[in-house]
Amino acid sequence: MTEHSATTLPGSVPAPPARLEPDAIGVAQDTVIGMATSAPAAVVAISLAGLAATAAYGGGVLMLISAVPMLIIANAYRRLNLWNANCGASFEWVGRAINPYLGFLTGWLMIAGYVVGTLSGVVILGPSVLQVFGASSDNMWALVAIATAIGLIMLLIAVIGIRITARSQVVMAAIEYAILIGVSIWGLVYVLGHHAGTVPITSGWFSVNGVGGKGDAVGGFLIAIFAFSGWDGTVYVNEEVRHRRTNPGRAALIAVALLAVIYTLAQVGLQGVLSGKDLANSGSPLTDVAAALGGSSWEKVMALALTLSVIATVGAGIVVGARIIYGMASYRVLPEFLANVPRRFATPATASIVFGLVVVALAWVYLLSTSVANAFTYIIDLTGLLFAIFYILTALAAMAYYWRRVFSSVWDALILGLLPLGSAVFLGWMVVKSTMEAALPERWSLLGIVGAGIVMMILSRLFLRSDFFQIRRETEPAGGAAYTD
Repeated sequence: MTEHSATTLPGSVPAPPARLEPDAIGVAQDTVIGMATSAPAAVVAISLAGLAATAAYGGGVLMLISAVPMLIIANAYRRLNLWNANCGASFEWVGRAINPYLGFLTGWLMIAGYVVGTLSGVVILGPSVLQVFGASSDNMWALVAIATAIGLIMLLIAVIGIRITARSQVVMAAIEYAILIGVSIWGLVYVLGHHAGTVPITSGWFSVNGVGGKGDAVGGFLIAIFAFSGWDGTVYVNEEVRHRRTNPGRAALIAVALLAVIYTLAQVGLQGVLSGKDLANSGSPLTDVAAALGGSSWEKVMALALTLSVIATVGAGIVVGARIIYGMASYRVLPEFLANVPRRFATPATASIVFGLVVVALAWVYLLSTSVANAFTYIIDLTGLLFAIFYILTALAAMAYYWRRVFSSVWDALILGLLPLGSAVFLGWMVVKSTMEAALPERWSLLGIVGAGIVMMILSRLFLRSDFFQIRRETEPAGGAAYTD
């Protein structure tokens, strides 16, 4: 299929053409960027103890099961990217396949999800860095300085170019994954060796109900779904990936599969190294497990992996968040200056600077103001929900765009109909359960994010007057698209 500007709408004035550097990175680098936005080591550090307790050591199984709907939705992203490879991705897909107003809200949730997700990485960066050097994390201004310095450095890299971004991500990922996977295997061998203080592996470890049937499968699924959030980062750099229609979708599938392996191995390999009580009471479960295995030196090694994970997710968050903003601004649903791309760098520099500085500024507020920090904590806890909501909308967009295929064959009915619908229902159930169990401030935070999106949509419609809001619903033409799937 002949490539054309993804920002051209049928029956409307063409938006500014894509000016990002084409064919800059390959599928492997794109996969690493997607995995970085999920932050494997940081996620394991956050979820290890909670998932072990909630699932009664059945967390490994729950991770594998949760990977199934994520793979299905990643395939929906792949199919939609075959239709239109635009870095606005779900914003445009939902807008053109279902409704432009819903598309705008989808884009808003994507931006909010990546701002909050990147912020959650920035605010834990200082303690992780200081732990590597064995220093105290009591000095708040030191934490602020580290968060600011790393945030600005990763912002500079994001502005300079996608190539240097991809190379830096690959280097950090190689070290992070080698440490995390190596220690996870070490931990599994350690537990199988029945060392004193370990939790023995039983058949309950391989049951959704956990040891003795005491696990909370629903609670465990909520944690697992949060862990997978972010793999979609592969798609937002699609305009800069070689074979932009096919490779970003493949990278998304590969990223989900690799994350499933890493998360399952880490959960099974590390959760039994410490006793249940010690793990639950640990302030830093991942580094404490490493210390139990190899002493203080390995504690610092794991702290290094955690630090690299956080730095990588901050950098990747700025890159993909800026491209979502750029994709929306290209249609003038956001101010046009956010779509500026300097010829020298071929990156959405303005959008990157705005996104990065907002995250750094919010980190300052979070770290220095206790009362505001409490409010931000509620918002950060909603990260998984925000991602789940726009994953659901993307799955529905794939069904809407390819509806003719759904009714054309049994295979397409399964791949493009029943499986995406089932995955959307599963994630919807998770969203409802999580919202019902959330504290009242968290519910108000979610409502506030959605409400802010509605206000932004109204302002965009009234003052920016984008043609995007007038587009008609679009579906795949009868007879199928011209590309080879």
